[in-house]
Amino acid sequence: MRRPRTLACLTAALLGIGALTAGTAAADVPDTGAAKSDNITHLASDPMTGPLTGGVNTDIAFAGKTAYVGNYSGFAIYDIGDPANPALISQVSCPGSQNDVSVYDGLLFLSTDSSRSDNSCQSVSQSPTIKESWEGIKIFDVRDPRNPRYIAAVETKCGSHTHTLIPDKLRRSVYVYNSSYFPNATYPDCQPPNDRIDIVKVPLRNPEQAAVVASPILFPDGGFPGSETGYETSGCHDITAFPAKNIAAAACMGDGLLLDISRPEQPKVIDRVQDAANFSFWHGATFNGDGTKVVFMDELGGGGGAMCTPEVGPNKGATAIFDIKHRKLKFRSYYKITRHQATNENCVSHNGSLIPVRGRDIMVQAWYQGGFSVWDFTDSARPKEIGYFDRPPRDPAGFGGYWSVYYYNGAIYGTEAVKAFDVFKISDPRTDSAARVKLKELNVQTQPAFWG
Repeated sequence: MRRPRTLACLTAALLGIGALTAGTAAADVPDTGAAKSDNITHLASDPMTGPLTGGVNTDIAFAGKTAYVGNYSGFAIYDIGDPANPALISQVSCPGSQNDVSVYDGLLFLSTDSSRSDNSCQSVSQSPTIKESWEGIKIFDVRDPRNPRYIAAVETKCGSHTHTLIPDKLRRSVYVYNSSYFPNATYPDCQPPNDRIDIVKVPLRNPEQAAVVASPILFPDGGFPGSETGYETSGCHDITAFPAKNIAAAACMGDGLLLDISRPEQPKVIDRVQDAANFSFWHGATFNGDGTKVVFMDELGGGGGAMCTPEVGPNKGATAIFDIKHRKLKFRSYYKITRHQATNENCVSHNGSLIPVRGRDIMVQAWYQGGFSVWDFTDSARPKEIGYFDRPPRDPAGFGGYWSVYYYNGAIYGTEAVKAFDVFKISDPRTDSAARVKLKELNVQTQPAFWG
């Protein structure tokens, strides 16, 4: 089943070019009418400014005391040494949907999933039917966060919607698993069936030599064929790696995959699941702390629909929990927020991360205008919410809410898609021990093994 590129998650609401600018410290934004659990405190909010104003905030990556925030118009870098007072260090104007970010060894990787006139940050939109159009991965040197330098670009056949970093064992290179989808017979560089992923190898000493080194086929049988409610598989949306166990979970439109990544240039499918009854679009994945479970998100409606209503119900637009037994995925249950949202609030399962609590499986997850939820899936069959934050519907009505909400070194960070970069704290005996886990770097799609 073919569907047009109309999902909010996929459209390129891009702006003009601005200068690299430095910002000032964040200010609190009143949460008039917000509903929340008693264990959640809103610490700070930094509204979009400068060249990113009017863009869409997307993903977040972390290194040391710095956060990197993607935006359809570029990216921003924040000092989060004091989570209650994040300070904007710099912004880079570099339009290109959807500008998901990751960081590694002083390099920042940026996904461009909209057809552009060239690979520069001064490019303009250009039809993908034109052979010379460009989409792919941009690489920046961010060792000096006040002066990021654009150093390389790698074109990929269908652009780069999201990407996942997998360091090689010797730490001389990093592999970038590139996810993209929606091929079209009129696109010279993105022809159907797009049954593969592209793998980019980046030599750390010479990142300008980054190049596609493999394009393994994951769906030799074509993948999920589509249904009245579910997308046919024509690529992957997102991949989450768990390098400590040499596995990855790939969310691929109509399919959920478990991959063996022990040989990074030759990933192999070791299990595959489908859910024609309830899943529309396999969107992303999160492992638990020891890699014995994985949850997959279903982005029903593409992020732009009101999917948290009684009419939609508890099993659609939800998160599915799987145990991993003998390298096989075993479905256990669905999780979805129970606070019904209004019909003018876009709400669906979206990006989240684990909160590292030894002996428990707890994560925080974004639900767009459904806010975010902290929930426990230690009992895979009986997940339960233990915290939340939820603003009233936007006035006037429109797209908004939290795109990504992640836990990092004692605080919760969220990208309110059309407003701000927000910081929260959870104070709860069930999660307090997580603050003792300190990471030097976090790309949520490259999960560390906290224990196991």
